[in-house]
Amino acid sequence: MEQRKALTTAKMRKMKQDGVPITMVTAYDYPSARLSEEAGIDVILVGDSLGNVVLGYDSTLPVSLDDMVYHTRAAVRGAANTFVVADMPFLTYHGSLDATLQGVGRLMREGGAKAVKLEGGAEIAATVKVITEAGVPVVGHLGLTPQSVHQLGGFRVQGRSSEQAEKLLRDAKAIEEAGAFAIVLELVTDELAAWITKQLSIPTIGIGSGVHCDGQVLVYHDLLQYGSDSAPRKFVKAYANIGETIRAGIGEYVKEVKARTFPAQENTFHMDNDVVQYLYGDKE
Repeated sequence: MEQRKALTTAKMRKMKQDGVPITMVTAYDYPSARLSEEAGIDVILVGDSLGNVVLGYDSTLPVSLDDMVYHTRAAVRGAANTFVVADMPFLTYHGSLDATLQGVGRLMREGGAKAVKLEGGAEIAATVKVITEAGVPVVGHLGLTPQSVHQLGGFRVQGRSSEQAEKLLRDAKAIEEAGAFAIVLELVTDELAAWITKQLSIPTIGIGSGVHCDGQVLVYHDLLQYGSDSAPRKFVKAYANIGETIRAGIGEYVKEVKARTFPAQENTFHMDNDVVQYLYGDKE
């Protein structure tokens, strides 16, 4: 089978123009990234959501730049032929531009990312501009921005009012004008996401934002029900339940070890008889 080539930012813009949806999934390590690439995913996002689903935090805020570099590097090794985007974590791009570029540089050089993602609107447009002018592709992130969840008052759908809608459109245009090549829209009303998508020349990638975005992204662990025994959130569709399969498999392992039925003979290695006799002597 011919080895595929990773998408480029130009190809993604062309996909928008041609009406070809872009598929994106989060992946945080080698096996999840490898399986995602083999399944034909277009873009992999190493999101700071790893704080919730991999590291066990109750938010994305504790995730460090070191965490992101570590997980990005692992994901890139698993998906060498896929466009990999890495999140800039909380408060790593709100200080000096020098410090911001150093963090971006680490994700690109050490992590191997092909692009970085930043949460925020017009207030970070100047930062996006500096990063893109340095030659680094940027993905924006608007709507429900998890790094600002406390400021937003919780996990709420965005764009229900005309004021919110106008602000989100202004923010989207500001991020586009600053040089971003795509924007994630999270938990934005369907109507507003469609409106923003039509107003922009760059692709929109939706999560909980309806079918009219130029692409969709879901968290690997959500769409596979991996590590969670709760019902999927409204905007998530579970395509498999590997969590249940894993629990059942480990449960069977526990039972067999307790019953001493594992390891069985087919799982066991033996010495030659003469070596056994040498070690233990005549058993008679």
